[in-house]
Amino acid sequence: MDSGPVSQYASYPIEPVDIRNVRMEDDFWLPIIERVQEKTIEYAIAKCEEEGRMENFLIAGGQMEGEVRGEMPFDDTDLYKIIEGASNSLISAPNDELESLVDSLISIIAVGQEANGYLTTWRTIDPAKPPAPWVEVREGRVWESLAASHELYNAGHLYEAAYTHHLATGKRNFLDIALKNADLMVATFGNGEGKISAVPGHQIIETGLLKLYELTQREEYLQLARYFLDHRGKPKHHDLFGPYSQDHLPVVNQREVTGHAVRAVYMYAAMTDIGVLMQDEAYQRAVRALWENMVHKKLYITGGIGARHEGESFGENYELPNLTAYSETCAAIGSVYWNHRLHRQNGDVDYLDVLERTLYNGLISGLSLDGTKFFYPNALESDGKYTFNRGACTRQGWFDCSCCPTNLIRFIPAIPGLLYAKRADSVYVNLYAASTSDLTVSGQSITLTQRTGYPYDGRVDLTVSVEQQQSFSLKLRIPSWARNQPVPGPLYSYVDSLAPTPSLLLNGRPLDAPVEGGYWIVSRQWADGDQLTLDFPMPVRMVTADARVEENRGKFSLERGPLVYAIEEMDNAQIDRVTIEPNTALTSRHRTDILEGVQVIEGDQITAIPYYLWSNRGIGKMKVWIPGTASK
Repeated sequence: MDSGPVSQYASYPIEPVDIRNVRMEDDFWLPIIERVQEKTIEYAIAKCEEEGRMENFLIAGGQMEGEVRGEMPFDDTDLYKIIEGASNSLISAPNDELESLVDSLISIIAVGQEANGYLTTWRTIDPAKPPAPWVEVREGRVWESLAASHELYNAGHLYEAAYTHHLATGKRNFLDIALKNADLMVATFGNGEGKISAVPGHQIIETGLLKLYELTQREEYLQLARYFLDHRGKPKHHDLFGPYSQDHLPVVNQREVTGHAVRAVYMYAAMTDIGVLMQDEAYQRAVRALWENMVHKKLYITGGIGARHEGESFGENYELPNLTAYSETCAAIGSVYWNHRLHRQNGDVDYLDVLERTLYNGLISGLSLDGTKFFYPNALESDGKYTFNRGACTRQGWFDCSCCPTNLIRFIPAIPGLLYAKRADSVYVNLYAASTSDLTVSGQSITLTQRTGYPYDGRVDLTVSVEQQQSFSLKLRIPSWARNQPVPGPLYSYVDSLAPTPSLLLNGRPLDAPVEGGYWIVSRQWADGDQLTLDFPMPVRMVTADARVEENRGKFSLERGPLVYAIEEMDNAQIDRVTIEPNTALTSRHRTDILEGVQVIEGDQITAIPYYLWSNRGIGKMKVWIPGTASK
């Protein structure tokens, strides 16, 4: 499409390698991605049809009669997120049948769009009758209750999905719907006569607008995204929504992560974008301080965020309950999006350490092994009775608020895009998974092939294929757990002083490569077939939490490599009597008889499984943090 004038603004220094250039071939991520492609998308579309998501667009467009269906003002976004996930799938795995299905969904969405570009079906059907009782209605008109109406949130997911669909297919059918809506937003909000001075109650329109700006170079989209951020926390501008919506202070003055965790990380991602694009140091300082507060004081060992069911929100510093943890799946996804942006800004390995921990633990825990059951919250303990998962104490097949299942659909097919990144003549190898990637460095084509059993095996064979000898640098990430640190900062630490030393070989010979910022830097003239062998030892490690995390005093958690482990009642009949100490003998072995094959941790009285797999075998007790008298 015509991208307009060249931007006067900066761009991210580090560029991820697009998912169309990364082919997953591993035994860990590929089955999860294929599960979403082959089962979860179809399952979610059937659920959306069952619950009237498609009907709402048809009713709004006058092609059907009836009242709005569903219970949430953001139900429209379920279709948008499914289309985004399907589009990511089409990028890496073209599928004519899936593409045709997506086109049919887009045609239904188009019916519900008003002539001026407005698109929130419940408002169009009956603006005075919201589907949720907590959406305030006074005059029965659009935009009147932005704290809860989700009209701008709906738009944000629309833009993100349309952006991805256009990249995947080159088509404009969905993009034109999004641009028409975005132009309405530009005409409606901001400074100026006749415009509304307001900000969204639930953030994400900001990153969506920035995606459209990236695609079109229309500066008005960038400026509106900044407007929505700049005017948060300013009482002279609008009636503030308060800390729940991160609307209590100007964003550049915020230093503590607070309120609804999903809203927060979506906003911080947009702040990161603005800080980079507009080279705004105040934004960059605020983002760094917010990240440090989250990671150093409010992060679960699984990478999950959000301590409280009330408000789906962050708690106070060090408030990290286990049984009542919220740790929403959507919040984990938002955290990965944010940390990925932060890494693209400066290459700081800390951001990838948080990203990896979240990805392997508190994020994919949201999806069952069969691809059709889900966690909305991700508890770190279960007594088999407390119905933490929106009315259930195990995984559920769907929710009245179905944001998490469809968010998993939009996110998981895009995982290959997290593996590699480029900057000038350097290639970052950020995550380890058997894969083949084709990329261009300094105008020359190269292929990187990973062969590994990660995350269960720490050996990685990385082969470089080049058409002719070529000089460039490979930056090979050494994960924090292999650097003797569970996560950046002091919140968690390993019990033992063991620091297993990773090793690096080049063509079978030890290579003493410099380590800078958590990366091995291998700079050389590469020949076709050069092979690096990375080895990250994976002993079982015990972790303790900062003593200010009250619930974890006198307890340990277990991990091996990037995976956090948990004990379940079905493997530990006397689970409430299980204890561990620093001298407890623990080993790891592969078992084919449970959970479709898995590496377990075993000791005299304990069997632990990877946390992300818990609750795939029915209802029972579970613990991540296990009592042990020697814990600090």
